[in-house]
Amino acid sequence: MPKRILSGTVTSTANTQTVTVLVERRFTHPVLKKTVRKSKKYRAHDALETFKVGDQVRIQECAPISKTKRWEVITA
Repeated sequence: MPKRILSGTVTSTANTQTVTVLVERRFTHPVLKKTVRKSKKYRAHDALETFKVGDQVRIQECAPISKTKRWEVITA
């Protein structure tokens, strides 16, 4: 099964080798027919600590690295 790839904005780099990425998705509400924005935060592994707050990054699913990390940063 292919791994999911999401793109979002780095919102935090407080922890070692970890970045918090805010991913926003837009969809049309099934009843109201209005565009709705939903966002979710993912914690991703950044081994080289190269990304800063505000960077646009792409993250990919991976095997669990820690209790909360199931994603890794693949590119800026």
